[in-house]
Amino acid sequence: MGDPKKHRKKYVTPPRPWDKARLEKEAQIVIKYGLRNKRELWRFQNILRKYRRVARDLLAKVDMPGKEGEYAKAKAQMVIKKLIKMGVLQENATLDDILNLGVENFLERRLQTVVYRQGLANTIKQARQLIVHGHIAVDGRRVTAPSYIVERDEESKITYYINSPFAKREIVKGEEATS
Repeated sequence: MGDPKKHRKKYVTPPRPWDKARLEKEAQIVIKYGLRNKRELWRFQNILRKYRRVARDLLAKVDMPGKEGEYAKAKAQMVIKKLIKMGVLQENATLDDILNLGVENFLERRLQTVVYRQGLANTIKQARQLIVHGHIAVDGRRVTAPSYIVERDEESKITYYINSPFAKREIVKGEEATS
C-alpha cells in the first residue's frame, strides 16, 4: 500500500525528450491553456492514456460470450457514464468515442479553462491567479486548484467566492445596473 505521505508521480515523461515536433506542439498547448509547466500537460496525457487503455481492453472483451462479456459491457457503460458526467464525452457515446479523445478534451474541463471561458477572468493566466488566490468557488465551496476537473453539473455553479472583493464588486455593479 505504501506510505500515505509519499507522493507518487502522476505523469510519465516522454520517451524522446528532445523531439522537436512534440516540443512545439506541447508549447502551444501549454500557452493555450495557461499551464504552469509541461508536467501538468503530461499528467492529463496520462489520464487520457489510462482511459484509452481501458477502452481498448473492454472493446476486446465486449463480444466474448458468457459472464465475461456481460461484465465487460457493464464496465464499459460505467466508464462511459463517468466520462459523460465529467463532461469529456457527449451523450450516447460509445467505446470508440473514448479512443477518439484527445488531451484537449480533458484540458477543457479544468477549472482554470472553465473560469476563463465563462468570462470571470480576462485572460487564462488571470483565471489561474484568481483560483490560486481563492477568489473562485464551485457550488459555494472555495477551490484553489486550477487543475480541478469541473463536472458537467458543476459548470453553472462556478462563481466568485462570497468573501472575495470580486464578488462584492459584482454586487455593486448589479445594484448600479438596476438603478
